[in-house]
Amino acid sequence: MPIVEISDLIVRHDTATGARLPVRRDDVVSVLHAAGDWRGARIAASLPHHNGVLDESAVGRLLVRTHTELQRLNEELRIAEQLAEVLGPLLAAVVRDGERPRVVDVGCGIGYAIRWLAVTGILGDVELCGVDVNAALVAEANRLAVAEGLSCQFVHGDAFALPSAATVYISTGLLHHLHDGDLGAFFRAQADSGAQAYCHFDIAATRLAPLGAWMFHRARMREPLGRHDGVASARRAHTDHELLTAARSAPDLMPLLYRPLRHSNPFCASVRPILGIRPSTSRHCEPRSANPRVT
Repeated sequence: MPIVEISDLIVRHDTATGARLPVRRDDVVSVLHAAGDWRGARIAASLPHHNGVLDESAVGRLLVRTHTELQRLNEELRIAEQLAEVLGPLLAAVVRDGERPRVVDVGCGIGYAIRWLAVTGILGDVELCGVDVNAALVAEANRLAVAEGLSCQFVHGDAFALPSAATVYISTGLLHHLHDGDLGAFFRAQADSGAQAYCHFDIAATRLAPLGAWMFHRARMREPLGRHDGVASARRAHTDHELLTAARSAPDLMPLLYRPLRHSNPFCASVRPILGIRPSTSRHCEPRSANPRVT
């Protein structure tokens, strides 16, 4: 049976225009029933609606609360620190002739990674931008950035259709939301954009990952949707082989997997990044304290 996340079912967009589409609550419940996910179906059945159509504002607020709790988990796992550990040397390798690099976070949610990079200034003079198809999450990211006085940008839309191309694309916790058949197109879109590199952190597909996800989300998250989707994320994580196979369909960006060591918890190696870099500049890329695992 397919493993599905409630958050992927309760928001739909027109792929051509990006406009929000109505979602019928019974349709969501039916999908979860068909997947044998009775707990998920009960959670979906409790969501507010108007005449059977999910309340768009209520769903937006729920996703903001869930992502806020998820940010706390990311802080405990030091995801942003691990990202910076890899991203710093990567930018140094791909930036030439004084060019100001542009880092774009695909599926930024409420912008935790971009806001952390902005507030620490750890990457130096870098343009930071987060992009997400969910307008409610982007609005929250912008609200937080203004409140925190940060010089970064958040955009509602398609990360690969921005007026300015990215130097490096990044993401945290995005890849497992993509179906196997869509992964290749995702990596090719970055190669076609002219980006010099990418760095995508996602859950490592290990046998213990679902148990670890259950423990962390049970202990730290209060929203039933967040607890449910956190375990589903670990169960549907792509294997290293699946990620590398898909990434190799975009040969303009040579893929490899790394395990950052300085900021990762050796007892809880829950996430790791897949990197891609133009072959002509890959020899300059030597992430500090990083352990190359698979190429």
